[in-house]
Amino acid sequence: MNRPMKKLLLLGVALVLTGCGETATLRPEDGMGVNPKLPKPVKTLVPTVKIAEVAGWTIDQAPTPAPGLQVEAFARNLTHPRWLHVLPNGDVLVAESDAPPKPKEDNSIRGFFMKMLMKKAGSNRGSPNRITLLRDANHDGAAELQVVFLQNLNSPFGMALIGDQLYVANTDSLVRYTYHEGDTAITGPATKVADLPGGPINHHWTKGLIASKDGGKLYVSVGSNSNVAENGMAAESNRAAILEIDAATGATRLFASGLRNPVGMAWNPETGALWTVVNERDEIGSDLVPDYMTSVKPGGFYGWPYSYYGQIVDTRVKPQDPAKVASAIKPDFALGAHTASLGLTFYTGGLLSEGYKNGAFVGQHGSWNRNPPSGYKVIFVPFSGGQPSGMPQDVLTGFLGPDGKARGRPVGVAQDIDGALLVADDAGNTVWRVTPDTQLRVR
Repeated sequence: MNRPMKKLLLLGVALVLTGCGETATLRPEDGMGVNPKLPKPVKTLVPTVKIAEVAGWTIDQAPTPAPGLQVEAFARNLTHPRWLHVLPNGDVLVAESDAPPKPKEDNSIRGFFMKMLMKKAGSNRGSPNRITLLRDANHDGAAELQVVFLQNLNSPFGMALIGDQLYVANTDSLVRYTYHEGDTAITGPATKVADLPGGPINHHWTKGLIASKDGGKLYVSVGSNSNVAENGMAAESNRAAILEIDAATGATRLFASGLRNPVGMAWNPETGALWTVVNERDEIGSDLVPDYMTSVKPGGFYGWPYSYYGQIVDTRVKPQDPAKVASAIKPDFALGAHTASLGLTFYTGGLLSEGYKNGAFVGQHGSWNRNPPSGYKVIFVPFSGGQPSGMPQDVLTGFLGPDGKARGRPVGVAQDIDGALLVADDAGNTVWRVTPDTQLRVR
């Protein structure tokens, strides 16, 4: 048996056992902030695997809010809700979505075991391929209308409304539909705007989406086709990047690159700059590499796969590119190793306390390859003058139960029309709504 095959088989055993590998030596918070601790890489024969099996919420359970906040279910009984978009009339669109078939990756030995692992984590069970509309017409904090808005999509994720055109980022294409305010369903045909990097590998399948303030451009976040370019750089064309797409013509250009798996994007309310959250690389220990949030500079390169956190070279990547490493931009703010930070929104509302103003909420989906686990929470990063101004604060916890099983896993975060925080929980099949604990309700 050759060495690569042996390593893959050992990886498969590790995934089945879901408990192999090394242990973190740092606290999760040590890998957070403007200057996170970055220890030396840890190389093991078998990568660290510690997955939280999904148990779900009972009807009387909910996440634990931070002091001064309360949380209630805005909508239940969804199917893998991943992403949120709030329409101008207050309706909430929820992308119910999961990974598409990945013929080339799924048929490999590694892909087989990874698929089995992700099923245990609550994913890879078939994508609903739809967007559901939630409406809370009486503003009591719970959606009384829950209806299929769009269906027969292809692993949809990001959404953006420009005028009367609703744009949806499928895993392999950006499409648009005509939308009229108050519509509870769209049955008209889709118009393709642009192709997006898709199969047959499609390692990171989600495609985030945000529109420019003037509506002329759309920005799509596209993850890498590998962990550290093990499939070759030819497979990474327009990946590990944010693409800029002309909303009218579909003309596409590379806006920023070297971002291993950018997902959520948001406009900084104080500076107008585009920010994103990024999942960093795996398999060099529980303490590396921290996920991060960063402002995105047009034409900027952020290191992947050659380096991380600026010029720290990843020696696994061959051949190296010294010129690329020299140009790599250090991220603005670390969010902890393997937290799977996905959701991002800046708070501009008036319902929550003044301390949340202009800061960023981040949905951390939770680790599968850190021992002990990290993430499984929603955090808040305070900002001042358009820059992070303090360490992350817990907003919602309790997604990981005391038994080590996941009750839920937060993904997308959004501000609703009243200023409450909405959280899509794809493992708990719920959208949660966070408000001040003094907020009066009429039920």
